[in-house]
Amino acid sequence: MPRRFLFVLGSARPDGNSELLARRAAEQLPPDVEQRWIDLTAHPLPEFEDLRHDGDHVRPTEGDTALLLDATLAATDLVVVSPLYWYTVSAQTKRYLDHWSGWLRTPGLDFKATMEGRTLWGVTALAHEEPEVADPLVGTLNNSAAYLGMRFGGVLLGNGSKPGDVLMDTQALARAKTFFAQDAPLARFPYEAD
Repeated sequence: MPRRFLFVLGSARPDGNSELLARRAAEQLPPDVEQRWIDLTAHPLPEFEDLRHDGDHVRPTEGDTALLLDATLAATDLVVVSPLYWYTVSAQTKRYLDHWSGWLRTPGLDFKATMEGRTLWGVTALAHEEPEVADPLVGTLNNSAAYLGMRFGGVLLGNGSKPGDVLMDTQALARAKTFFAQDAPLARFPYEAD
C-alpha cells in the first residue's frame, strides 16, 4: 500500500510553531508520498457525545466529522500536530481523539481493524526547555496507538512560544530532517515494556 500521510493540525493559531515544525519534517518525505493537511480549527468537530451504552452509532456521511473520519481511514500514517497545551494535546486534538471512541462502535466501520498496523506520529512545540514536560502528550498518543494496535513513530519536539520561534531551534530542525524516515515500532502500553 503506498504511504499516505494525514497531518491533523490542532493549534488555535494558524501557522503556529507545531505546524511549522511539521511542515519542515514533511518536506523530507519523498515526492510520491501523498500528504493531506486538515486544520481542526477550520474543520471543527462537534462536542463528542458518548453513546457507548445508550445510542445508535451511524457513520457520518457529511460535514467535518465525515471529512475527518474518511481522511483518517485513508491514511497509512497519521500525524497529530498539536502544541503542548497544559502539558497535553490541545482541546481540538483531544476532541478528535474522543471521536475515535464513537468510530470504534460504528457498525460496518471496523475502525480498530483498519487502524491496526498503521503508524501514528506526533509533532509538538513547547515553551519549556525540558522535554519531559511533554510526557503526558507523548503518553496520550502512544497509548492511543497501543490500544488500536498501531505503530508509534514518537513525537518530534521543538521549542517555541512566540510565532516562528521553533525555526530558531536548530536541534529540532535537524531532527525534523529524519523524523519520518525512522522505523516506527509497534506501540506498547508502559506496563508491556520489556
